[in-house]
Amino acid sequence: MRVILATMLLVGGFAVALIAVIPAQADPETCPTTCDQIPNTAWIPQHAVPLDAVYGWPPLAGAAVPLTGTGTARFRFEELCDSPALPRDPRDYAVAARVTVTHPDGQWQLQAQILHWRGDTARGGQLAASVFSTAVGALRACQQRAPAESPSITTDETNRMAAVISGPVVMHTYLVAHVASSTITELTLWSSGPPQVSWPAMADDSVLNALTAPLCDAYIASCP
Repeated sequence: MRVILATMLLVGGFAVALIAVIPAQADPETCPTTCDQIPNTAWIPQHAVPLDAVYGWPPLAGAAVPLTGTGTARFRFEELCDSPALPRDPRDYAVAARVTVTHPDGQWQLQAQILHWRGDTARGGQLAASVFSTAVGALRACQQRAPAESPSITTDETNRMAAVISGPVVMHTYLVAHVASSTITELTLWSSGPPQVSWPAMADDSVLNALTAPLCDAYIASCP
């Protein structure tokens, strides 16, 4: 009997040990230290996106397409400005996802994108800040490579930028580098041809703040 009891305790203890070491699945709403996807809660609420009252943007998390490892996580204005691809671009190994909403010419189109660098946030934050700085430089040089397009930066801060590009394509773009979570978030709306819906009068801060706030909830302990 003692032998049987000891065997049962041994087996039971082994089973408990097995249960203890099985890792839990990451919560898709938040991101722990190592994250292999963009959390659902990291996206700007669709109602905070300009022109939502007209277009009824979809919930962005549900429309997001993963880009991790594809090497295609470029900002929308880079395409318009014919910005050259960068060798050894840090975005090539970031966790990334993108939302694109298309409409006919003359209507506003949307691209939202989030990039996150895994691991140590000190290193990841440096990468986010570096990519942000390079992107702002590329935007400033837009007219050199796309003479018909004229950029105007309307908010120029250390880690936040908003700009309007005027020309055959009209574009409003917002970019935030959230170094505390090693993350960059982009929101861009544009119209090919004269827009049939006027751009609303609104402060850049309202959009930039709406882009930043979800990152505090999605990336654990990244905000005070």
